[in-house]
Amino acid sequence: MSRWFARLSPCFLALVFLFSSHGLSQAPLAALGLFTGQSDVGSVTPPGTLAYDFVNRTYTIDSAGANLWSTVDGFHFVWKKVSGDISITADVQFPQTPAGASPHRKALLMFRQTLDPDALYADAAIHGNGETALQYRRNKGDTTQGIEFNIGAPKTLRLEKRGDTITLFVSMHGEPLHQAGASIKLHLEEPFYAGIGACAHNKDAVERATFANLELKPLAQPAATAKLALYSSLQTIAIDNNARAAMVVLTERSRIEAPNWSRDGKSLTFTRDGRLWTIPVEGGTATPIDIGGLTDCTGSHGLSPDGKWLAMTCTMPANPGRRVYIVSSAGGTPRMVTEHPDSYFHSWSPDGKTIAFTRPSHGSGNIYAISVDGGPETALTTGSGISDDPDYSPDGQYIYFNSDRAGSMEIWRMHADGSRPEQVTFDGMNNWTPHPSPDGESILILSFGRGVTGHPANKDVMLRILDPANGKIRDLVQIVGGSGTDNVPDWAPDSAHFAFVSYQMLPEDDTGSTQ
Repeated sequence: MSRWFARLSPCFLALVFLFSSHGLSQAPLAALGLFTGQSDVGSVTPPGTLAYDFVNRTYTIDSAGANLWSTVDGFHFVWKKVSGDISITADVQFPQTPAGASPHRKALLMFRQTLDPDALYADAAIHGNGETALQYRRNKGDTTQGIEFNIGAPKTLRLEKRGDTITLFVSMHGEPLHQAGASIKLHLEEPFYAGIGACAHNKDAVERATFANLELKPLAQPAATAKLALYSSLQTIAIDNNARAAMVVLTERSRIEAPNWSRDGKSLTFTRDGRLWTIPVEGGTATPIDIGGLTDCTGSHGLSPDGKWLAMTCTMPANPGRRVYIVSSAGGTPRMVTEHPDSYFHSWSPDGKTIAFTRPSHGSGNIYAISVDGGPETALTTGSGISDDPDYSPDGQYIYFNSDRAGSMEIWRMHADGSRPEQVTFDGMNNWTPHPSPDGESILILSFGRGVTGHPANKDVMLRILDPANGKIRDLVQIVGGSGTDNVPDWAPDSAHFAFVSYQMLPEDDTGSTQ
């Protein structure tokens, strides 16, 4: 044996050393199936392994690894470098559950920029407890974010990249793949890595995941005449910088708008098809709210501070034009508040006695206040520009709103009587819909990029958190949204979560097969 080894060329020995020293696969390419390499990303001890069953086309990964979350990853990754629009699809399982296995162990389909442990990435992950998530790190070294689903483990996952849009598709029991309500914008420089992976979520354990019927395919560009379908995803999200996970409550092919969070924290109210609906926060079936003869309701609605009443902006056949009405939060006969049409509800005062609303007029708009019992209106702003989206601070001292009176659309605040307006943001980001949290420590704002005018729908937007104490702003999540995302107060009672709606525009015939 030693004489045979001595005859090996120095070049061959150098290649063996190169592959082993970089932790890359030493298996023949045929043993990798559709892929061209495998790597331990981050700290994985013992090293992860892949077994490929050529007959059954099944990939089995055994891997340790502490986590695939936060700012540094540890998992085994089987990959191929790719470019362009692409999808990866597989039936994913944990074939065994040994005693002590972490419920957060992960099997995943992934697009990743590099093999660095803190690299930008997006993945579709199934956890050991059946939780499904679209996870992503937007920039190198960032904290991972995620969109989670309480739907159980799907039979089949698909991760699709079209341009900078990455979308998750699922099939629960073998039905055609369908979008799951998770879609993000993430830019990957070409080429990037596409592949499968596993993580034990325990640095001292090794867990197994299998991937069957795997497909890695380029996506053809949709025809120029292809129709796009609108999907809405009602979500909740935590604002903690270290736990920025969104939970999908409802997703469907329709336009959902403007969630309110109930005062007991158990349900959300939203608009769909000109009606108002409620749904449990943990998901389930949406139930219509009895609003009598009201129709054509907008996303301008909200619950009173005590949760007993629901104000809304709708039309009554006997009174054409949208006005502010109030009904019991349980439903019932509506009562008209504003006599004049084109009145759009925005918020209740903390004492429940006053409603702030807006009225657009010939390209401008101003803010008004009125008693919940109706009667005279008080103009809180005047002028030819736009002042919109008023929302009271929890102490009732201020009303936050957005206005273009200084040029760009920025966040302002004024005293509750309309006096002493002052500008709060100055970054020129076209900022809208300021919503103070119940504890007053955070203000949620929606920001369009520079150059966007108005408050359009289905645009790239950022939901951001403004600290009223020091004026600092931090980015929370990027989505496709705008009008309908968070028109009205949407905080949970705990001030740690809020609700919003994101949107996806997908080819009408995209059901998970290559188009």
